[in-house]
Amino acid sequence: MAQAYIVDAVRTAGGRRNGRLSGVHPADLAGDVLSALVARTGIDPTSIEDVVLGCVTQVGEQSFAFARNAVLASTLPASVPAVTVDRQCGSSQQAVQFAAQAVLSGTQDVVIAAGAESMSRVPMFSNQTGDAGPISERIRQRFGVESFSQFEGAEMIARKYGYSREALDRFSLHSHQLAAAAIAAGAFEQEIVPVSIETPDGPGVHLVDEGVRSDTSLEKLGSLKTLVEGGVITAGNSSQICDGASALLVVSERALKDHGLTPLARIHAMVVTAGDPVIMLEEPIAATQRLLERAGMSIDDIDLYEVNEAFAPVPLAWLDSLKADPERLNVHGGSIALGHPLGSSGTKLMATLVHALRGRGKRYGLQTMCEAGGIANAMIIEAL
Repeated sequence: MAQAYIVDAVRTAGGRRNGRLSGVHPADLAGDVLSALVARTGIDPTSIEDVVLGCVTQVGEQSFAFARNAVLASTLPASVPAVTVDRQCGSSQQAVQFAAQAVLSGTQDVVIAAGAESMSRVPMFSNQTGDAGPISERIRQRFGVESFSQFEGAEMIARKYGYSREALDRFSLHSHQLAAAAIAAGAFEQEIVPVSIETPDGPGVHLVDEGVRSDTSLEKLGSLKTLVEGGVITAGNSSQICDGASALLVVSERALKDHGLTPLARIHAMVVTAGDPVIMLEEPIAATQRLLERAGMSIDDIDLYEVNEAFAPVPLAWLDSLKADPERLNVHGGSIALGHPLGSSGTKLMATLVHALRGRGKRYGLQTMCEAGGIANAMIIEAL
């Protein structure tokens, strides 16, 4: 049976809004991870058959065939094609799925799945222009809403599952603590590639995730205002705006032999599902259930989980619904501490998951993402 392998997985360290990566054009940021991936694997760059790159806000510097521009900003030859994917927060996890599908089908043997987002230079929602907006009157009438809001979806999940503000803030504090511990232990060293930047003191290199707050506390998190009056969601228990890029090399068994490559992991199973577009962020639960059924596995068979921390209620509801072990969840922290660079987060989390499994001597990892519109991707990988 055909297999799809991950040969390497890399990412930049996250940059805070208007922080250390804000001076880097997003095409160059994406180009840096493509170049690093090729250099680390030693793959002949002319053998790369496609680059599938996730990006959400495709406007301004991230417009006009953004994935193609990333290739042109890298060391890859101009003969390498590329395509940009938008599945909202799951854009680059979908890029991995497309790359794997190409390899499993036998139509391609060497594909890069990647993602990039500069939320400092291309602000979220800046691509939503015009008076009408993306939600038509027909959609409003069908679902009885004026608009779809991820912030309201997070509040709805918190109410449905009975999560208090304190419970969300405790989860968020734990995310920062895990991320700070991972940085101190060097847990990210295998996945992070350097990015050359300009600093007030001259040229520098960005190597450490910038958003982690090792000095935060429940008291500090509790002092933040809620996003809506009477709600429980704050900036402190939501994912951080972030700049970053990430990439994986996905190949066939034939490519492993032809290019003398050693895989880090195998893609074991994958699904994408869709559900309620109003509550929206609950779909990772259904996606995971379908994924486990397809793989013939139970949640207890999975050693580590990466569930994107778009908002604290999302992974908490996932844990409770799946009856999953919280000690296996986002073991190096999540997007609340490390940042959520939208279109890059799928391959970013996958890079962390691959290296965490290998670093801990574990076998199976599961990753899932909530996505706007009530969609979710989910994937199981096997470390090798």
